[in-house]
Amino acid sequence: MEASSIRPALAALPLALLLAGCATFSPDSGMTLVADETIRSAAGELGGNVVKISSEEEAALAGARVAALLSQPLTARNAVQVALLNNRGLQAEYNALGISEAAYVEASLPPNPSFGVERLNGGGELDVERRLVANLLALLTLPARSEIAKSQFEAAQQRAIEATLRTAAETRRAYYQVVASRQTVGFLEQARLSADAAADLTRKLGETGTATKLDQARASAFYAEVSNELAQARMQAGTAREALTRKLGVWGAYVGYKLPGQLPALPSRIRTAQQVEVDAVRRRTDLIAARLELDAMAKSLGLTEATRFVSLLEGGYRGNYQRADGETLRPQGFELEVQIPIFDFGEVNVRRARETYMQAVNLLMEKAVNVRSEARAAYVTYRASYDIARQYQTKILPLRKTINEQALLEYNGMLIDVFELLTTARESITSNVAAIGARRDFFLAEVDFETAILGGGSGSGIGTVVASAAPGGGD
Repeated sequence: MEASSIRPALAALPLALLLAGCATFSPDSGMTLVADETIRSAAGELGGNVVKISSEEEAALAGARVAALLSQPLTARNAVQVALLNNRGLQAEYNALGISEAAYVEASLPPNPSFGVERLNGGGELDVERRLVANLLALLTLPARSEIAKSQFEAAQQRAIEATLRTAAETRRAYYQVVASRQTVGFLEQARLSADAAADLTRKLGETGTATKLDQARASAFYAEVSNELAQARMQAGTAREALTRKLGVWGAYVGYKLPGQLPALPSRIRTAQQVEVDAVRRRTDLIAARLELDAMAKSLGLTEATRFVSLLEGGYRGNYQRADGETLRPQGFELEVQIPIFDFGEVNVRRARETYMQAVNLLMEKAVNVRSEARAAYVTYRASYDIARQYQTKILPLRKTINEQALLEYNGMLIDVFELLTTARESITSNVAAIGARRDFFLAEVDFETAILGGGSGSGIGTVVASAAPGGGD
């Protein structure tokens, strides 16, 4: 095809580029905003960097950092950092962000024209037809589609932030669960040693006739029950450790990472409930993403209404080469193809878009109400869990210690029998195990309170209904 013959069809492309304001790929697929906003939102709670691993060099640096962190007993902050560097599910979320950016860049580009050649030869005649066709509707709606894709990309960034916060929160939950399980195991191991010693002493006293068979049976049963509780605690500690291992994304030699034997001490003070609802509505990443998706949907609805009477608009250049009876002809022209909505006048698409938009509005309003309630409930649990754990620490356990000491003195003075002594020991074990659980529940409630304000907990957005509202306009 001669250059002069396709010049009219290509003349619109520079104008299209100016109208579109073509987007370009960012150096890090939008991760700078994700990293900055995640760290800022978490206010330092993450304790580490947010990194998308895209090269062998980055993978090597991340691997070295993970190895260094796992070479020492893990803290909650270091466990989160390992997960942020090593959790492949989180890296997949970052890949989804890259896919969204690619869709944004693609939406900002003019539609690719199609070129066709048709050659007919027979009866001494030669007919060559050349066609260059472009989707004019997609070209005219390019700025609007680019704005829609930009809003969707910004929503994808918020979802990546939420995925980061969710991974951090789930890792911290798993960490506190396994450390509490280990602490329970450690306590029950000591309790079993005491129960074993009591059973052995009672058995020896029975040989001298000082202890009855009933006393011996009670001491032996007490030892067996504590042994069973220890076995259950070890099982729970093993499964909890594997849950943490999955969040850390480690395997092979790294699964032998070290953990502390007990939970951190309770803080001396906890946060107050000032503007919990306001903070949640303003800072929840899933709610921000839902608003951006709704904005994209509103723009999509406007585009659908604007193009309701034109479903397909294509224009193109035609240039033929004909030769017959020694005579050569070069007819030229253009073609325009319009799909006319005779039967529905575009009402189907408009109604679908409008109902989808209102569905998203209602879901967003529901989510906003739920976010407020979740924040209030999370604070109530956080506050109550702290009070319960403090009650165990400052009152119940000291009282239990006093009771045990007095019970032992009275037993030695033959004022109480073995049954009362064992009952006291059983109650003490129950209180100590409950105290460990109460402290664990406080740290879990603290994580849940943070996710209720920042995001990263379980929740459903409106992203599932966005795609169906996006208008056509392919290449």
